[in-house]
Amino acid sequence: MTALKFRNNDEMPILGLGTFRSEPNEVYDAVLSAIKIGYRHIDCAAAYGNEKEVGNAIGEAIKQRLVTREDLWVTSKLWNASHGEENVIPALNTTLKDLQLDYLDLYLIHWPVALRKGTEMPEKACDFIPLSEVPLTNTWKGMEATLEQGRVKHIGVSNFNENHLKEIMTTAVHRPEMNQVEMHPFLQQKELKAICAHYDMHLTAYAPLGSLVDDNSSLRLLENDTIKTIAEARHMSPAQVALAYTIQRGIAVIPKSTNEARLLQNLETLNHMLTEEDMALLKGLDKGHRFIDGKFWEVENGPYTAEKIWNT
Repeated sequence: MTALKFRNNDEMPILGLGTFRSEPNEVYDAVLSAIKIGYRHIDCAAAYGNEKEVGNAIGEAIKQRLVTREDLWVTSKLWNASHGEENVIPALNTTLKDLQLDYLDLYLIHWPVALRKGTEMPEKACDFIPLSEVPLTNTWKGMEATLEQGRVKHIGVSNFNENHLKEIMTTAVHRPEMNQVEMHPFLQQKELKAICAHYDMHLTAYAPLGSLVDDNSSLRLLENDTIKTIAEARHMSPAQVALAYTIQRGIAVIPKSTNEARLLQNLETLNHMLTEEDMALLKGLDKGHRFIDGKFWEVENGPYTAEKIWNT
């Protein structure tokens, strides 16, 4: 599988380049290099603070005739401080200007968390807006407007749990087509995968290679013995094994890298295939462990907790 097919038969490359935590002075080279070696799916977000540089790289790639705009799949995300129907189009306009694009292929609500306008990261309770004041259904109307105006080809969400999805479905004219969540062999999200399948909704895995932020050696995904053993047997890298596992579950992956050798290695995952035995062994690695735990949304007397975001 090399692409996910949407309801209108548009196809999104199943492996893309993530740009989270890519420094502005590095992301330009990473995006341009990625396009040169064959990437056609770029995942962005206003909150990453580097969309102008990503836009410059896409513009240069088109100028060099490496690709046309139609060859690329570009995703971006609505930041939490732009929740509310009336705020979505202005936020999209800024993203499109920064990316130097006329349209996005996919636009997502970044988190089911609302912040006061102008807030980048909250520090106190008053920086937040409870969802009772700005319901997700209201923000979704703004997302639907981007679709109806032709500024966006597909719309979806990110970090949404079952209840968030059900809430949107109660009033949605256009149902979400994507939910982007953390997913890797240590966090396989089986229940959420089944729920999204029920709603005919694709999944994209962020942090598909785990993270280096945890000092616990048992949580270093790419140092896991099972993954390393499979990698050696299949002449793959541990990263390729982790990516292939998620891809073969029918889920898109967006590994981030600014290193050209690793960019190529990640892309070459598409040339490998794990066996049913490999898949069964990797299925057994699920720990339900989140590297991105969501606790950064918790402040004293605030309206959000990680537990509520993920589970209720």
